[in-house]
Amino acid sequence: MLTATRTSTQLDVAYELLALLHEVTTEPRPDNQLEALALAVAADLPVLLWGEPGIGKTAAITQLADDLDLPLTTVIASVHEPSDFSGLPIIGDDPAEQGVPMAPPDWAVRLVRAGRGLLFLDELSTAPPAVQAALLRLVLERRIGNLQLPPNVRIVAAANPRSSAADGWELSPPLANRFVHLRWTHDHDVVVRGLGGVWPHATLPRLATEKLTDAVTFARRAVCVLLAARPALVHQIPTSDTRRGGAWPSPRSWQMAVSLIAFATAAGSSRDVLSLLVRGTVGDGPGFELLASLDRMDLPDPEALLADPAAAVLPERGDLRQAVLDGVVAAVRKRPEKARWDAAWALLVHALETGAPDLIVVPATTLATLRQGDWDVPVAIEQLAGVVSVSRSADQAAARIVAKAN
Repeated sequence: MLTATRTSTQLDVAYELLALLHEVTTEPRPDNQLEALALAVAADLPVLLWGEPGIGKTAAITQLADDLDLPLTTVIASVHEPSDFSGLPIIGDDPAEQGVPMAPPDWAVRLVRAGRGLLFLDELSTAPPAVQAALLRLVLERRIGNLQLPPNVRIVAAANPRSSAADGWELSPPLANRFVHLRWTHDHDVVVRGLGGVWPHATLPRLATEKLTDAVTFARRAVCVLLAARPALVHQIPTSDTRRGGAWPSPRSWQMAVSLIAFATAAGSSRDVLSLLVRGTVGDGPGFELLASLDRMDLPDPEALLADPAAAVLPERGDLRQAVLDGVVAAVRKRPEKARWDAAWALLVHALETGAPDLIVVPATTLATLRQGDWDVPVAIEQLAGVVSVSRSADQAAARIVAKAN
């Protein structure tokens, strides 16, 4: 009896020590990964976190559910049968009259009763193809058997790369194309501070009510402008199995990109967060093209610059400034008039005074070819002649060096 009491006392002390170890606090801390995850959840889009084992995917999702005050339901996809997601057939009194209904699993019923929650599909890359096929309707339509999940249920999944997954499978293209794919990595400072007892917490970014309409307009225009210029990007299934199991462009994923751009714009999110979301939806290549297109959407109108070149405010970034100057020259070529030609030269002088001189070489050379016979050469050209001539000399010197090397 004494031994049992002593053991019980030691277990109580052990429980107390465990409780102390589990006591942690959270703090608001900027984290691009967490913000991207929270935005995608807010946009009601299924999210798939990719990362090596032990990187903290499950902990991040658990913390997200706590921060958003959503009940967390975890389902290990790899240990379930297809019928667990499509529904179990139940034979009633008269199957010929009533049919055979498909009964949902208990966790789905609990979600419906709660009316809200975060459904976490773990170990998705170890689910066999038959289970992945059964998940299609759940992820896209939120239906399990005859049961419809409530609108306030969000879906987040996690997976390990096939190289580090236990008996891993590549994700099927239809299932992969339904997710926003986020690469999950660890931040050294966050881990060290978290092990000390303070972890960052995720909050839904504040959506500015006054920005909602403009955000939707901006997002739709951004995607449509790119796809109008690059129709091949509308639907592009990768050739390799690994890439087909990730983010790639399709009408569905472009619609997801529209939603995420709108949410990120309304929340005032950084470009880094937007980059994670866009590339995680349509893939790296199309995503980078879309980001470049977004940059150009904010460029000043060439006609406004030609109307008042002295008051022009040009971008600081070299690639954007080059795009603006090229656009001005293109506008003059489209409607060549003496006043517009002179204004373009004045704008090039302004660009020379406020930025790198090498950026005006190509626009100046092109603009000079647009001169018509009766147009007088503007005085502004004299200020640019030195830059152009130096550039030509450098090109000629480089050509001579190449010739000698050959």
